[in-house]
Amino acid sequence: MNNDRMEQEEIFSKVLRAGRRTYFFDVRATKAEDYYLTITESKKFTNDDGSFHYKKHKIYIYKEDFSEFKEILAEMTNYIINEKGDEVISERHQKDFKRDYEDNNELAATQEQTKAKESDSFTDISFDDI
Repeated sequence: MNNDRMEQEEIFSKVLRAGRRTYFFDVRATKAEDYYLTITESKKFTNDDGSFHYKKHKIYIYKEDFSEFKEILAEMTNYIINEKGDEVISERHQKDFKRDYEDNNELAATQEQTKAKESDSFTDISFDDI
């Protein structure tokens, strides 16, 4: 059995669609007919001409790693939920989202520009001195 055929033999599959990302969970068989898990993330990208393409990333998880993988995954997801809650802040996923500190920096910069415009003082800088 070659690798291409192994990749095609799906024993059990589930799909999770999440916005531009899709996650595929596939149980596959090894040459020895043992099972392992693949998790594939597929992300859709739109080109300037309107066409699109997908980028895929795949990880393989074998039975001997299941226990530790589950424990660490649970620990990491619990940590995130405990630290940040389970509410999804959808604005953060938008292209024009700005964090509070970005908004504050932008406000400070605008205030500085306004002060500079209001000020009649002028400092002459010679680039030869730099």
